[in-house]
Amino acid sequence: MQIEASKQNKERRQRLLECALDLFIEKGYFNTSIRDIIERSSYGTGTFYNYFADREDILKALLEVFAEQIITSITGSYSGEDDLLDSFIATERITMEVFARHEKLSELYSRVAGASAPIDKCLQQFEDRLLAFYSKNIEYGIKKGAFKNVPVSPVAHSILAIEKFLLYKWIVLRAITKDEMVEMVVSFHETLAAGLLADKSGDSI
Repeated sequence: MQIEASKQNKERRQRLLECALDLFIEKGYFNTSIRDIIERSSYGTGTFYNYFADREDILKALLEVFAEQIITSITGSYSGEDDLLDSFIATERITMEVFARHEKLSELYSRVAGASAPIDKCLQQFEDRLLAFYSKNIEYGIKKGAFKNVPVSPVAHSILAIEKFLLYKWIVLRAITKDEMVEMVVSFHETLAAGLLADKSGDSI
């Protein structure tokens, strides 16, 4: 039976997450057993199940932590109202720098898609958080008159799509460097932002 979140030992939980992530990268998600995670952590079986129900539960927790890191990092960059264009572009650079700094989490995100329905559900929840945040930023720009009144969902999905594609080229294909990945996504965002921009009368520039 899992311990209530408020009563969990944060260091033990973090240790289990770190061990699981290392093993998922070293051996692959499906080749990593709960026993592997327990042995790597040096905790007992009961300790693992106090924190996580199964392997998918620990994957979900890793993705939730990753999404929180991204959203926390970029929230402050969009707080100003003076130049929403600069904020919009800065938000994307910060997002990709978070992906770049957390290479193991980025690799996990890039490699486990399509492995199973429960895993895809975990990924969908992760991406839904990002899409909601991107949509909120675009809607804010529209509300302030900085952006044209465009359909928000396709724009948010296009942002996520280019992120995923270039992450895949960096992490899986190794066809581009980390820095190239960041700059290519930011360049796309600059082009996208120019298309969203509205003049003072609300017409496109």
